[in-house]
Order: sequence, then structure tokens, then C-alpha cells
Amino acid sequence: MKIFLYLISFIILAISPFFGEITLNLSHIFDFTNSSNMIFWDLRVSRVLLAFFVGGILSLGGLIFQIIFKNELITPYTLGIASGTTLFTAIEIVFFPLLNISISSVFGSLITILILYFISKKINKNSISVSTNSILLIGIALSYFYGSALMLVFYMSNLQENYSIVRFTLGNLDAVGFSNSLIIMFVSFVFYSIIYFNKQKIKLLLICNDTAFLKGLNVNKTTLILLIVVSLSVGISISFVGPIGFIGLVIPHVIKLIYKQSADKLFFPVFFFGGIFLVFSDLIARNLNTDSTLPIGVVTAFIGAPFFVYLLIRRNKKV
Repeated sequence: MKIFLYLISFIILAISPFFGEITLNLSHIFDFTNSSNMIFWDLRVSRVLLAFFVGGILSLGGLIFQIIFKNELITPYTLGIASGTTLFTAIEIVFFPLLNISISSVFGSLITILILYFISKKINKNSISVSTNSILLIGIALSYFYGSALMLVFYMSNLQENYSIVRFTLGNLDAVGFSNSLIIMFVSFVFYSIIYFNKQKIKLLLICNDTAFLKGLNVNKTTLILLIVVSLSVGISISFVGPIGFIGLVIPHVIKLIYKQSADKLFFPVFFFGGIFLVFSDLIARNLNTDSTLPIGVVTAFIGAPFFVYLLIRRNKKV
């Protein structure tokens, strides 16, 4: 089963650059004077790489959040980090057009997770860890606040700025050249390395925060570091492609069902198949014979939203 999944995944990776709105002449993809070469390498291969590493970051980020908060419904998306990133990006587009969009996106994600963490700790002063229920409720409240603030920014923007914000919120994997792909690749390697380096600490968090504390782990410090690392990585990813939801929710659960192993042993499968999922979703979005490419966020939402409802139903049955 696992070997078959990897085989299918590598096939998807291999064929993705060959499909799109324009039919390529395969004999010309290595001819640097032909347009097929530019379309294949600078547009499609770079897009596949971008999709793979963004998907990996979002899915592994979702898994880490679920471990920290011990709630299978929590992801950077459901906690409002994507909403915060979107709001600050919209503010940058309307009020600070000269500012780099990545700076505003990362700032939005970092501010959101710090608000979530410190308010939750304020509510639970006598606890060595953050409360899952309180942080989820705070995340929902922040999402509503960010949504209202975003509507205000929409109201104050002109038509061109309005269009730019809408395009950003729908998710977009358009890339010309390898600059964006290489940046995200570097971010993903750093992100994965930090998570893997803290593997034993995360394993203790999986057991119980109290047990981890008794074994000498500084739970608050470890949790805060992981939250910041995930938020920064997700924020950088969103700055390049927009808020793409549900990957951090769907992929970790599917991988857990397939592998049936402890979450600390699933870092690579979750990262890898998260990347494949986004590549496959983008392959669908690019090949629907529409006038323009369907926004990638629409495709992942169509898959992820029903899965989210399924998790809620299954969670209620367990109670």
C-alpha cells in the first residue's frame, strides 16, 4: 500500500509539468530558443516545485499544531493565522504598496500566534501548557475580527487594489522562474530540520505535557519555539501563494490512517504527501478547460471542507 502510494506520487510529480492550457512539443523542451522550453521550465516545473514545498510546509505545520494543542481540528488555518496573514497583506497592498509583501505576511502570522499564545496563557495561569479549548475559541474570535477588518480595508481600497486582494485570498501558484521556488525550498528545509531536531521533545509532548515537564522538558519554551517556527514558515509560504486552506487538516489525518504510527514518526510522510496533494490539486486546477486557471484555494477547499465536517461528526461519535 505504502509503496503503491509513493509510486503514484512520483508519477504525479513527473507528469505534472507536461499538462496545462498549452500543449507542448516535447521535442522542443530542451531547445532554449523555443517557447516550449520557457513554458516547461520557467512556468510549469517551477510551479510544481513551489506547490510541492508549500504543501509540505502547510501539512507538517498542521501536524505540529495538532500535537502541541492535542486537538485534531487545529491547524494554522483554523486558528486564524491565515486570516491574520491575509489581513496584513491587504493592509500592505492598500496602504504600504512599497513594502515587501512577504514582510507583511510574516508579520501577520507571527502577531496572530503570539496573541493566541499569550492570551491563552493569561487565561490558564496555573497550567504548564496552553489550553486547547481556549486557544481554539480565541482563534475563532480573531478570525472574525480579521474578517471584519478585511472588509474595512476592502471598503477603503480602489478597484485595482480590490482585485489584488481577492486574487491573493483565493490562492495562486503562478510563478515565473525559480526564484520563488528556491526560497520556499530553502524555508521548507530549515523548517523540516528544526522540527526533526526537536523530534524527541515533540515525542514527549505527544505523551502528556505533565509527563514532559516531569522529565525535564521546558514545555512553555518548547511550545513557543515550535509555534513561532511553524507560524513563520506558514507566513512565508502564504506570502508567495496566498492562504491555501485544509491541507494541514486533511493530510495529517489521512497519513495517520494509512501508517497507524505515532505522529513523531510521520514527519516525512506528512511533508511529502502534503506536497503531492497540492501538486495534484494544482494539476486539476490547470486542466479544467476554463478561460483561466481555477484558484488553487478553491480546489483544496472543495476537498477539505467535507473532510472537516467528517472529522467533526467522527469526533462527536467518540464523545
